[in-house]
Amino acid sequence: MRRARWPRLALAILLALAPGLPARAVQPGEVLPDPAMERRARAISGELRCLVCQNQSIDDSDAPLAKDLRVLVRERLVAGDSDTAVRDFVVARYGDFVLLRPPFDLRTALLWAAPLMILLAALVFTWRRGRAMPAPASAAPLSEEERRRLQRLLDSEAP
Repeated sequence: MRRARWPRLALAILLALAPGLPARAVQPGEVLPDPAMERRARAISGELRCLVCQNQSIDDSDAPLAKDLRVLVRERLVAGDSDTAVRDFVVARYGDFVLLRPPFDLRTALLWAAPLMILLAALVFTWRRGRAMPAPASAAPLSEEERRRLQRLLDSEAP
C-alpha cells in the first residue's frame, strides 16, 4: 500500500515559507490584558525601529533594548497616553531615527533624496562616459590582393 506524499509536501512547503513569516518577539509577560490596548501597543511597536537591529521593528526584535521599548510603550499606554503622545515621547528620547518611516522635513530631506541623487549621478556618469569614448574606427576597404585571396578561400570552401 502506497503512503500519501501530500503531507510531506505540505510540510516541506510550510518549512520553506516559514522564514518569510514575521516573527513576533513580544513575550507573554509583556502582553496587556486589554485586547484593544494591546492592539494599540502592537501598532505603535510596529512603527518603531529597533536601535540594535536597525531594520526591524521593536515588535519583531529580540534585542534587550527592543524589549525595554516595548515595555515602555505599554507603560505609557496604561498611564493613559494617546498613541501620538507615546510616539512623541519615544522620538523625543531617541530622535527621528527610531521611526521606521521618518517624517519628510528639512533635517531628513537628504535621507529621502539620497537614492534619487545616486541614481541621477550614475546616469550622468554613464552618459558622459559614453560620449567620451572614441567612435570605433571604420574598416578600410580590402585591397585587390586581399579580395583575390578572399575569393580563393571562398571558392575552395564551396561544394
